[in-house]
Amino acid sequence: MSIQGTTSVAQVLVHSTHALDALKWAADLACEASEAPRADVTRLSEEAWCSLRVNDVRMHLDRLLLGRHPDMGLDALLEVGFLDTWLPEVSAMVGFGDGEWRHKDVWKHTKQVVWQSVPRINVRWGALLHDIGKMKTRSLGENGEVHFFGHSEVGAAMFKKRVARRLGFEGDLYHRTHFLILNHLRASQYDGSWTDSAVRRFAREMDDGLKDLLDLSRADITTKRPEKKKRGLRQISELGRRVKELQTIDARVAPLPKGLGTAISDAFGIPPSKRLGDLRKELERLCESGELDAQREIPFYLDWIREHADALGLNS
Repeated sequence: MSIQGTTSVAQVLVHSTHALDALKWAADLACEASEAPRADVTRLSEEAWCSLRVNDVRMHLDRLLLGRHPDMGLDALLEVGFLDTWLPEVSAMVGFGDGEWRHKDVWKHTKQVVWQSVPRINVRWGALLHDIGKMKTRSLGENGEVHFFGHSEVGAAMFKKRVARRLGFEGDLYHRTHFLILNHLRASQYDGSWTDSAVRRFAREMDDGLKDLLDLSRADITTKRPEKKKRGLRQISELGRRVKELQTIDARVAPLPKGLGTAISDAFGIPPSKRLGDLRKELERLCESGELDAQREIPFYLDWIREHADALGLNS
């Protein structure tokens, strides 16, 4: 950003000093509210805020978001006019309702999500920006219910085209913040009816962003209804547990070679059936117990089955 017009260098320096002091005060307030004396600042003009360098803005914003009281820091940024100039997408949330109880304030919700989220910069930026698409997607159903269809996709596009360019996002933080905005509703859509295949697909699509996404999803639960909050947290925890369990299972080296079932069927005339499945499970059990060598070639297991046909009930 740059100041337009004929502003003198001296004026720019004055503007920059006041704006930087105000921004630093907000970050100090977020980091340690009780030890952040009130700066001698009032609401500054757009001209003053535009005098700041992107690197300085990002340095203090990152520090603010990682503080113990980021909600207080964000309120300070709103008070001094910073958000209107540097983050109008966030400023637009103030006083904007999203429909729950018919008057929930998106700004208050966002501040709570940031405060509740784990203090990792990826998650905190995702928390601050996850609902910026709501203001452009609000609609009313026939029964008066408020909807925000597609706000994740719209918000992700807004971040990519506007916020990221304005604030100099790049590299991993750029990609992860975009990912979190785009996918922030995915985990909350989970319920216990998901099959293992659905859980695997979800984990595969979320890839290395899964941990940040689950942490953001937990923070995004701000309902005042205790049972609803417990249910939401429980579902996200269950999803995370199932992902880990399936990843553990999938990481195990299979004790038997692929294609063994077909080879057994061809060699012993056993069609695909429960009987064939039980035989394979018995071989897996023997491998896990150490009674049978694991990870050998198919002929090894066919020979072993022939030698133990009676015990396996294949001659009856």
